[in-house]
Amino acid sequence: MAVSLFKAGVNVGSSQFLGESIAKNGQSSKVSKAHRVCFSVRAGSYADELVKTAKSVASPGRGILAIDESNATCGKRLASIGLENNETNRQAYRQLLLTTPGLGEYISGAILFEETLYQSTTDGKKFVDVLREANIMPGIKVDKGLVPLPGSNNESWCQGLDGLASRSAEYYKQGARFAKWRTVVSIPNGPSELAVKEAAWGLARYAAISQDNGLVPIVEPEILLDGDHSIDRTLEVAEKVWSEVFFYLAENDVLFEGILLKPSMVTPGAEHKERASPQQVAEYTLKMLKRRVPPAVPGIMFLSGGQSEVEATLNLNAMNQSPNPWHVSFSYARALQNTSLKTWKGLPENVEAAQKALLLRARANSLAQLGKYSAENESDEAKTGMFVKGYTY
Repeated sequence: MAVSLFKAGVNVGSSQFLGESIAKNGQSSKVSKAHRVCFSVRAGSYADELVKTAKSVASPGRGILAIDESNATCGKRLASIGLENNETNRQAYRQLLLTTPGLGEYISGAILFEETLYQSTTDGKKFVDVLREANIMPGIKVDKGLVPLPGSNNESWCQGLDGLASRSAEYYKQGARFAKWRTVVSIPNGPSELAVKEAAWGLARYAAISQDNGLVPIVEPEILLDGDHSIDRTLEVAEKVWSEVFFYLAENDVLFEGILLKPSMVTPGAEHKERASPQQVAEYTLKMLKRRVPPAVPGIMFLSGGQSEVEATLNLNAMNQSPNPWHVSFSYARALQNTSLKTWKGLPENVEAAQKALLLRARANSLAQLGKYSAENESDEAKTGMFVKGYTY
């Protein structure tokens, strides 16, 4: 585990360094008030468990099912099939997803909303236990959403650090073993230096707090698809954002072997006149990652960000045509759920068919993680884009 010392504003690596410095300067063993040294040991007794959890989630042929939509966003999904937004319907939908037979073959982790973490099936089995029995790691969304960032160019920052330590400890007791914090960066709005630094610092503080409480943090600065910018502009911004993120992760002594990343793929803006091929997306995205992400990080779990189900899978497949320094996989919400939701329609008699639809998408992305996916025989529905301008989660 990393130990950081701060002496007169200088970062040093160990108590041995401090002792040598004192000896060389002829100082006494007592450190003056003006030169106080603060020790910060990251991850505490959880270090081995964090590494094990991260490796489990980043296991070959598997990825993450994200079903951590807020109640309001889940309500929009339910409204699209004519269902009222209430706890009973949210529970029924998430039960459909989490009890899908064979899901653990392709899914290694499931990100839950707080409500779902504490819910059970209609038979009384906790969702956390359902996941464990399927060899799926339970995760939890811990941020409190986006709010306007004062002093910025109409940009946002993510709230939720207040009380995060105590909440994280409770989530761990409930069975969660990893966490997710989503902040966003908007290219049409700049992004401003303030917004980038705020996003990076917030992610780093969240990551440190999560590790202190036994949760592997998923680090997610989503670069929104909104805009008509080129793929080169996306690359430029992505490199800037991830540079800041890793700077502040290091400043906060975050254990890199005990984190997972959830980046956006490097694509043109959704309104750009030219679309990028899967090969181009893979080339630009891997270029960015190799320039910015240390190989100590075990897993890159991409978000789909409004791409169609097939597009997200094709792009992932293209990135796995040759070996990578990290496990390159998926953490999809809409790109796994969309067809399943529309198949279900809120009808009990459609549950089995909806589960088969989910399993089909999970298997397709499992193959993409292994670089073996083909889009042959995919439905038109799976090829339909899901980008929503100004999307909120």
